[in-house]
Amino acid sequence: MKTNPIYCILTCTIILLSTSCKKDATTNDNSKPMSDNLLLKDFTGPYGGVPAFDKMKVDQVEPAVIEGIEQGLNDIEVIANNTDAPTFKNTIEAMERAGHSLDNVFTYYGIFSSNISSPEFRDVQSALAPKLSDYTSKINQNTKLFKRIKTVYEASLKNPLPADQQRVVELIYKRFEMNGAELDDAKKKRYAEINKELSTLYNKFGDNVLHDEENYITYLTKDQLDGLSDGFIKSAAKIATDNGKDGMYAITNTRSSMDPFLTYSTERELRKQVWTNYYSRGDNGDAYDNKALIAEILKLRRERVQLLGYSNYAEWRLQDRMAKTPENAMRLMEAVWPAAIARVKEEVADMQAVADAAGKNIEIAPWDYRFYAEKVRQKKYDLDSDEVKQYLQLDKLTQALFYTAGRLFNYKFTPVEEGKVPVFHEDVKVWEVTDLDSGKHIGLWYLDPFARPGKRSGAWATTYRSHTTFDGPKTVLASNNSNFVKAAPGEAVLISWDDAETFFHEFGHALHFFSSNVKYPTLNGGVRDYTEFQSQLLERWLSTDEVINQFLVHYKTGQPIPAALVSKIKKAATFNQGFATTEYLASALMDMKLHLADPTNIDIAKFETETLATLNMPEELPMRHRTPHFGHVFSGEGYATAYYGYMWADVLTSDASEAFKDAPDGFYDKALADKLVKYLFAPRNSMDPAEAYNLFRGRGAKIEALMRDRGFPVTTNN
Repeated sequence: MKTNPIYCILTCTIILLSTSCKKDATTNDNSKPMSDNLLLKDFTGPYGGVPAFDKMKVDQVEPAVIEGIEQGLNDIEVIANNTDAPTFKNTIEAMERAGHSLDNVFTYYGIFSSNISSPEFRDVQSALAPKLSDYTSKINQNTKLFKRIKTVYEASLKNPLPADQQRVVELIYKRFEMNGAELDDAKKKRYAEINKELSTLYNKFGDNVLHDEENYITYLTKDQLDGLSDGFIKSAAKIATDNGKDGMYAITNTRSSMDPFLTYSTERELRKQVWTNYYSRGDNGDAYDNKALIAEILKLRRERVQLLGYSNYAEWRLQDRMAKTPENAMRLMEAVWPAAIARVKEEVADMQAVADAAGKNIEIAPWDYRFYAEKVRQKKYDLDSDEVKQYLQLDKLTQALFYTAGRLFNYKFTPVEEGKVPVFHEDVKVWEVTDLDSGKHIGLWYLDPFARPGKRSGAWATTYRSHTTFDGPKTVLASNNSNFVKAAPGEAVLISWDDAETFFHEFGHALHFFSSNVKYPTLNGGVRDYTEFQSQLLERWLSTDEVINQFLVHYKTGQPIPAALVSKIKKAATFNQGFATTEYLASALMDMKLHLADPTNIDIAKFETETLATLNMPEELPMRHRTPHFGHVFSGEGYATAYYGYMWADVLTSDASEAFKDAPDGFYDKALADKLVKYLFAPRNSMDPAEAYNLFRGRGAKIEALMRDRGFPVTTNN
């Protein structure tokens, strides 16, 4: 289960009308010549054009965005003031082309924001947030434009368009309706004001979390390294040296550093310090504390949806998701929660027994959970996670990704010669993606694997250009981004099994991008509680025999992972699912309950504490994302009241996995793989997700598959 991205698709803190792939140039009678600002220009060079990452500069961003806004609004005015009767071609297709130059800018903006952020860029980002909010509001509230959209939409209900065009019209109409297009002038004005206020708050929230990640580093001396692996120690030494602390060892305030330290360090007080630093991000009672911001965000979200006639934010947000209502989402989470916390109780008892047997006079605390879970794993399954890690080399796992893509999607990945495609950091590598049989170019895959200052935490996937055939075929520029700890020079980058699953997960998003067969840019979007399904499903190929036998080899000897060790890994597949499920579900439930609650005078710290108590949250572990650093939900709106979507998608994942297990050739069954690509990857958002899944499976997904997957009791049958 991947619930962290931490693990998932990159979303901006603003919602632009347009998507990431448009016509090569947008022109109309009122167009003004664009400046020579690099960020506004269409991509040039090989592979259908690539971003000029090697030439971009922070001081180009603000003028480029301002000019892009002007051009985008000009495009919209031309559409809105067209005197011809509204048609799909002159209204919807024209909108699909609008704002192209700003799309170009946001490719670079996303890199500055997520991969190489700096104080200088954060100042620019803060200045631009309200301007971009205004831009969005001016489009969503353009009365003439919406009148034309509504005319096309209503005509399509009487005389349906071709399926893909009908889907585009419905999605665009719904987006405008949900964002206040039919409000009166006074309510529109307030709606726009709220969006502007929220854009600033989202930006501040993210900056505060990044500040705490960059500034809370734990430095160790040589006598405080007991239990840590040689590779981890060497990496920690290099990070300390890079930070001017030569001779010491740095534990950074990111999951990729925190997690292995808490798992292996024997220094309990240091584990507590590292744990506290990590889970206190945004909650340190200083200028970077996020609790007051969250309270204000919740109030403004509630006020905004009430302008539209909804009682709460969750009700408004979920209407176009698979769940449809907050009640449906809660029903799923509450069905799994009792089994999850019951399993935690069993896990804690096992850990306490190990601690007692070792003569430790302690009660298991949150900073002990990973450490003693590892001890239990070794005792129950004779499985040492650090031993497994010796066979999980990042380079080999990258080859495993390519193998999987070749078997399922018929893709070939070929390294691009260094210097041929510009990159924004020396760590970034690029591969060309082609069809294995025909050699047809499909796109480029960028990989930015390592943690560094200025890079946001977690792992995510994004596109710099999406596939469409709207104005001629466009090939895909997709990127995967991780935060693995960079090894010392000459050392292999070794990662945990969980991190390897995350690597496959994010690659699943990339494959979703590459396999797109849609015509219109809007159809490359996704339904939030469905879009994680494809990536979660791809995790399952990591544990197939074909991947294990070929790519899991010892980083020193080159010997394949022993069959006995593989057997232990598979037997332990449901180990620690109490922890994994509970820490995730607690965050998902908190997200939903915060948005269902009355935000008037809400005390965030008190609400979090009382809600967890009501849920009977085990005190031995925290939420995966505590509220003050819950960036999925409060640095933008992509996952607000939608964090449950990982579990919704995991029901689909578990059910689809059972289909592969039952297929004649298992996870590499050609017929089923073809259906996987045809119905679950290639259509993107060109058809309703429930319909797409039914075409693949022949029925809807069943929650029992999820319960079986996690080793929880199955109590229902249908």
